[in-house]
Amino acid sequence: MNVTHPRPRTARTAARTAALAAALAAVLLAGTACSSKADGGSTDDAAADGVKSGPGISDKTIRLGALTDLTGPYATLGKSIVQAQQMWADETNAAGGICGREVEIVVKDHGYDVQKAVTAYADIAPDVVALPQVIGSPVVAALLDDIERDHMLTFPQAWAASLLGRDSVQVLGTTYDLDMIAAVDFLTRAKKIAKGDTIGHVYFEGDYGANALEGSEWAAEQAGMKVAGQKIKATDTDLTAQVSALSKAGVKAILISAGPAQTASLAGVAAARGLKVPIVSSAPGYAPQLLKTPAAAALEAMVHVVSAAPAVSSDLPGVKRMVASYQKAYPGEPVDSGVLSGYNAAQLTGADLKKACEGGSLARQDVVKAHRSQKNADTGLGTPQDFTLVTAPASRSTYVLKPDAKAVGGLVGVEEAHKAPGVDAYMAGRG
Repeated sequence: MNVTHPRPRTARTAARTAALAAALAAVLLAGTACSSKADGGSTDDAAADGVKSGPGISDKTIRLGALTDLTGPYATLGKSIVQAQQMWADETNAAGGICGREVEIVVKDHGYDVQKAVTAYADIAPDVVALPQVIGSPVVAALLDDIERDHMLTFPQAWAASLLGRDSVQVLGTTYDLDMIAAVDFLTRAKKIAKGDTIGHVYFEGDYGANALEGSEWAAEQAGMKVAGQKIKATDTDLTAQVSALSKAGVKAILISAGPAQTASLAGVAAARGLKVPIVSSAPGYAPQLLKTPAAAALEAMVHVVSAAPAVSSDLPGVKRMVASYQKAYPGEPVDSGVLSGYNAAQLTGADLKKACEGGSLARQDVVKAHRSQKNADTGLGTPQDFTLVTAPASRSTYVLKPDAKAVGGLVGVEEAHKAPGVDAYMAGRG
């Protein structure tokens, strides 16, 4: 799927294609070669206003890209993020744009298929300056080298620690391992688990699940507990076998690092089988739409969510403004965590572009430089974040949330953002 906002670009694309063909012909005739800086670095081109440009930048337009999932396991998340980021673009353009230019967002659906995402990136990369959205740890992992080569500032909607360490890739908030350390800490403080207990952990294969398991196993070892792991695929939506195995293992609680469908199945089957133990999910494993399924009662009774972002039902002024704007822009659409996550990433992208403009260059590597200079970035949608440390998560603090069908977004806050004990020691040990 290729959706371009806010207007078609057929004529402009045709003109650009013709210009490129003419330029190539000229080079071949001359028998010489020149550097086009195709790697996304700074160019010597400057717009009429004197601002240095590059891919995705014209005198009138800033083009951003989104590689999303609108047809796969995270389709509800993808839709929310796309709409939230388009809302931000519309608001930004109504206020005069950025650096005197209108913002356009080009959206491509990869359906959580890595090969489709690689193809989509190759198609979109020459014409955008940054990616405020890329869904999926395996997708981002497959694109890391290309993103870094192109100096393409990228905000993954994925939180695997394996995505850290690249100048152009910014993992927002916490990583999956830190979330699971926070989950074990919450369960321990709530006296749901104790020394000697076994904790179940259902997790997706790949970077997402592997990184989450690192955190749960580390936290369990520190607390004198054991982890009984159950690895699943994204296509596994009936967790009856996993629940049976965890019940046999005598688990006192279950962590889940998967998608919403898997969380619903886990809670529903566990409740039906009499395994009524607390369940804690990472943020990607929950969606408010689950509260309209047969698993709703089990979810409200058994599940908590650990997240670097607050619930969209939060009283934070920035969150309340965002919710009101989204409900006006998309009446009847659910306001879930994807809305907040997408809007937050778009706001941060906008701040980076403005800072780069102030420095006189919208070239990709200068946008990345502007981003990495921000130590206390605060959009009003959660906790401030530090983007200066390339190898570390932008935050180490997590909220604890709980499903509630009566709340906007289907979640309410249980605990405000805080850093779980042991997180700093874990990070130090990881190097």
